[in-house]
Amino acid sequence: MNIFRSLTLLMLCVSVRSQLSADYYSKSCPNLLSIVRKEVRNALRNEMRMAASLLRLHFHDCFVNGCDASVLLDGSDGEKFAFPNVNSARGYEVIDNIKTAVERSCSDVVSCADILTIAARDSSGGPTWKVTLGRRDGLVANQTGANQLPSPFESLDAIIGKFADVGLNITDVVALSGGHTIGLSRCALFSNRLSNFSGTGAADPTLDSSLIPELQAACPPAGDGNNTVALDNRSRDLFDNHYFVNLVNGRGILQSDQLLFSGDLALSTTTKSIVQLYSANSAVFFSDFANSMIKMGNISPLTGSNGQIRKNCRVVIS
Repeated sequence: MNIFRSLTLLMLCVSVRSQLSADYYSKSCPNLLSIVRKEVRNALRNEMRMAASLLRLHFHDCFVNGCDASVLLDGSDGEKFAFPNVNSARGYEVIDNIKTAVERSCSDVVSCADILTIAARDSSGGPTWKVTLGRRDGLVANQTGANQLPSPFESLDAIIGKFADVGLNITDVVALSGGHTIGLSRCALFSNRLSNFSGTGAADPTLDSSLIPELQAACPPAGDGNNTVALDNRSRDLFDNHYFVNLVNGRGILQSDQLLFSGDLALSTTTKSIVQLYSANSAVFFSDFANSMIKMGNISPLTGSNGQIRKNCRVVIS
């Protein structure tokens, strides 16, 4: 990323901070945070996996067009049908339920983009942070952009580059990857590591050999790739730093995750040292994760008279 783009992103971040505010709805919807918190808790009681799904949905929203709730829009040409999201992204119904509850209390006031941002914060069960609000909802989806989301098959430098394109640095790459301490992955996203990796005839050498039989049993070669395994099988529903302990021990499930510690560029890019730090100090990880979530939530939001406040998060008001 060149110096001009870096300065442009910095100026945009400063501008965003001046337009978003933690007390944006203090008068127009004073019960907003408690309403969202209640609905998120209800969703997690029904399915703990939803915590990771809401985090991921927010990530996939913000990386495409900024945090504008464009990922929530229905339509075959929408982001829902992009390869990284189709049959994978979840939590739309939870956001619908939250929006309905919010509308009952304060109609036509709160954006779907803000609801998704708050829900992602409340779902993690880990560190908390003050969410700034005032985003408005986008008018268009961007399926092409969604197809360019960071992939578990990409190289470390490609992933770092995609984060840099939206104003996030290497610490953000590692900290936000730590969200994989909760949630599941489909076999299709890592089964290439289990045999004949990159045409070698063997499994990925960075993968702990004792883990391979367990993953092969969960992901049989004749399967359709839709079976799931926990990204952190030691504490799958607990937001902690064990994901990083796994990486240090070669037990990262996704190739892109393990590259943060074992990849050829892990040392020179400093991702390895950050992984080591987080694996030994959960407090530092929690602090950095919160800061990185704030930064991600501030990616190119629509404010002022831009965009709209959708009545239904799935449909643009025409």
